[in-house]
Amino acid sequence: MVGGTVDSRERALLAIGHETPDRIPVDFWASAGFRARIKSELGMSFEDFLDGQDVDFRYIPGPSYVGPPLDGEQSGIATDIWGVPRKAVTLEVRGQFEHYWEVVAPPLADAATLDEIDAYPHWPSADRFDYRNVESQCDLVREQGRVVVFMGDRLNRIAQLKPAMYIRGPDRIMLDMALEPDLARVLFEKIKAFYMDYLERILTAASGKIDIVLTGDDFGAQQGPLVSPGMWEAFLRRGFEEYVRLIKAHGAVAMHHTCGSVRALIPQMIECGLDVLQSLQPEVRGMEPAGLKEDYGDRLSFHGGMSIQKTLPYGTPEDVCRAVKHLAQAMGEGGGYVFCTAHNVQADTPMANVLTMLDAYRRYGTYG
Repeated sequence: MVGGTVDSRERALLAIGHETPDRIPVDFWASAGFRARIKSELGMSFEDFLDGQDVDFRYIPGPSYVGPPLDGEQSGIATDIWGVPRKAVTLEVRGQFEHYWEVVAPPLADAATLDEIDAYPHWPSADRFDYRNVESQCDLVREQGRVVVFMGDRLNRIAQLKPAMYIRGPDRIMLDMALEPDLARVLFEKIKAFYMDYLERILTAASGKIDIVLTGDDFGAQQGPLVSPGMWEAFLRRGFEEYVRLIKAHGAVAMHHTCGSVRALIPQMIECGLDVLQSLQPEVRGMEPAGLKEDYGDRLSFHGGMSIQKTLPYGTPEDVCRAVKHLAQAMGEGGGYVFCTAHNVQADTPMANVLTMLDAYRRYGTYG
């Protein structure tokens, strides 16, 4: 299909299905710090900003946590659903502020046996969430003609490797895969079991009204994958494939976010049935948009590609326009692409560059 009047939901699903709607769909990711700037500098809520820019995607919050309190006793320290203690951290960059929760100490860093992993008292349960509002959240988005996406929050996103890093420590889980494979498999299996139950309940509660489920697990660094294709196959493929299969069994699109250079893993992700790959950091090795489109564009759709490391925060408005035009030319033909930044727009990003980017989306994103 080319042209015609469609709403956001139809537009996105057509594009993801490798057809050409009226324009390239648009998504917008921003940190809490940049969202605060939208309110203070533009005088509008984030939702009003998205509507005003005709952004197609909307993210529902999903189920509410109703389990045991997660806050610790110490001021500024809280625990996440995995029992991982985190400390509040505030960063100032160019006069703007971001707030994060950093891991204090991975609670299973010193575990040496399978029994210690199994006996860990803080494995989460899907019973600790209330799913009753999920369908109504979807209804509100669908009434606006927008795309319904479930992603979860930064500390609770359908994943395997990142929760293992939180619980075990980044260096320790990497060593486990090489030196203690049975321990690593048990850890990944427990993480996967929780997320399969949690996601099944979310999708069931939504009654088929979630359009896209965005899983999120960082598999890449700047120069290449964090884990080799062989390690990914041995330890992470099974869970990845089960997540994708569950999502598609409920009629939703499977999209996965990973930062970094993951070209070496893309064939395996496609084999697992992934529909959309999100991030496309243009600075990292092997993730040039045109090459990805040429090699995989007939089997996989893409989301992202606008640089938040260089062009958007440090470039001129003219640089931003050129980057958007390049993405549209490299990725837009034949559908299979959604405009977005590679990750969240950060608080120190010039507002003029962001508004220029959104304007350029409209200018260069039309078909025909």
